[in-house]
Amino acid sequence: MSRKIAVVAAGGTGGHLFPAQALAEVLKARGWRIVLATDERGALYADKFPAEHRLALSAATAAKGDVLGLAKAGIEIFQGVMQARAAFRDMDPAVVVGFGGYPSLPALLAAISQKRPTVIHEQNAVLGRVNRFLAPYVGNLACAFPTLEMAKPKVKARAVVVGNPVRPEVRALAEVPYIPPEVQLRLLVTGGSQGARLLSELVPEAVAKLPEDIRLRLKVQQQSRPESMEQARKVYRDALVDCEVAPFFRDMAGRLRMAHLVVGRAGASTVCELAVAGRPSILVPLKIAMDDHQRLNARLLADAGGAAVALEDELTVDSMAGALNALLKDPARLARMAAGARSAAMPDAAERLADVVEKTAASV
Repeated sequence: MSRKIAVVAAGGTGGHLFPAQALAEVLKARGWRIVLATDERGALYADKFPAEHRLALSAATAAKGDVLGLAKAGIEIFQGVMQARAAFRDMDPAVVVGFGGYPSLPALLAAISQKRPTVIHEQNAVLGRVNRFLAPYVGNLACAFPTLEMAKPKVKARAVVVGNPVRPEVRALAEVPYIPPEVQLRLLVTGGSQGARLLSELVPEAVAKLPEDIRLRLKVQQQSRPESMEQARKVYRDALVDCEVAPFFRDMAGRLRMAHLVVGRAGASTVCELAVAGRPSILVPLKIAMDDHQRLNARLLADAGGAAVALEDELTVDSMAGALNALLKDPARLARMAAGARSAAMPDAAERLADVVEKTAASV
């Protein structure tokens, strides 16, 4: 295999895989050969990943304080490091890029131990645990948000803000103007790649409380956990609301393009895709997210005037209904929020990150 190989290490959720995929698309267009190092969960979101080879590495995590679990995870990670070291000796990658999460750890540790060029990208406004551990040892650190909490001063000082890479079909929305609603109102409800029980159950009840003139004009597309789908459909049907409910939407770009308002969590990919698409939103940060990173992610759009933020502890059916009603009946406000969201976007994040990766690879 040629020298110009980039190993992209990511897994766990779509939040890690989708930015990695966007980078891989750009690198491939620049002549790189891509190898994806991921885990079983990551493979679920990698059906369109432009890799000529997938490297399955042993990896695991454990809850804090679980001594036995930590020991088992340590063994798994060690096995993954040895697997990666052997694979890297054969393919001799020019650079290894990690996107955080425990599935990326074995590949990065193997690359560092072999003194290979390395880059990590942090998608959230808070430096994640794995990236926090790796940051002092990698060649370069890139990040999505201008703030990088939980990073030591020396690490923060050398972080390069590139934005969060989005998939090409989402990036194309940067050129699509937001058209405020006139007759039909289109509401898109997402819950992250894992779904969100709270939104699956609360949003339909909130929509049912909207005034009839709004409900009759409403078209809802809702991503829901499988066990909540039938109940959501029933609530919408009883409220005379046109709806489409599914566990996962693969054509997210097409749905974002048509949406007048989005309700969702505040994962890094969601926040940055909303910014690039220039779509107004109501964001509900996941309360139990590590280091409260979703609340800090949401701040990017809230400060730009592009999103309303509803914290879980303060969220009720009535408060969500009130927020939806206030926005859906005010097209001018929705248009202002759309412009605010777009002002926070970095649509060329994938290219910026690719520049960092190529510079790192060339520094050897």
